[in-house]
Amino acid sequence: MAQTKMEKLLELAALKQTLRPQDLERAGIPRNYLGKLASRGKLQKVARGLYTTKAIGSTEHLSLLEVSHRLSRGIICLLSALRFHDIGSESPSEVWIALPQRFRWNPRVGGAGHHPRVSYPPVRIVRFSEEALQFGVQEHQIGERTIRVFSPAKTVADCFKFRNKIGTDVAIEALRDCYRQKKASMDELWSAAKVCRVTNVMRPYMESLN
Repeated sequence: MAQTKMEKLLELAALKQTLRPQDLERAGIPRNYLGKLASRGKLQKVARGLYTTKAIGSTEHLSLLEVSHRLSRGIICLLSALRFHDIGSESPSEVWIALPQRFRWNPRVGGAGHHPRVSYPPVRIVRFSEEALQFGVQEHQIGERTIRVFSPAKTVADCFKFRNKIGTDVAIEALRDCYRQKKASMDELWSAAKVCRVTNVMRPYMESLN
């Protein structure tokens, strides 16, 4: 017996875990079936044009996925990256995301001016130089979607770079916990410190770990 469109969509959702309208078009399923599946509780709408299954994981990861979907050039950074890597004890209420210094929001896409408007979840945008933005970027899968997050070593160095925003105590805790959990080596931390130009700041704290 031939599959119905709803059965086909349920199978696609189980396979991909996250769905966008274009995924349905490729499968020959009308877009309005996304809303039907969401109304039945089989999918959850997390952003405009982005749906996930219940199997996708924690609410925190959904927030990262949503922000990454809306700000495709952004990279998860600082407190949100610490949380993602399970470093330190911070539980940010905002998603911290790095954007290029010269990034300009396209009002045709949404919002206006220099800062993209993302109504939910709350977002904290931090501007990075091109060099700092390209170093230590990792890609992680959430369902079938990919988010970009700075590596543990780069995140620690960023915390020292932006210590005036997050607090020196948070940066020190991140360094110690990152090293204790062996999520970054001394060489990796030192390389990141060089890129972020915080070697003099981090040096005494790194020496205390040996």
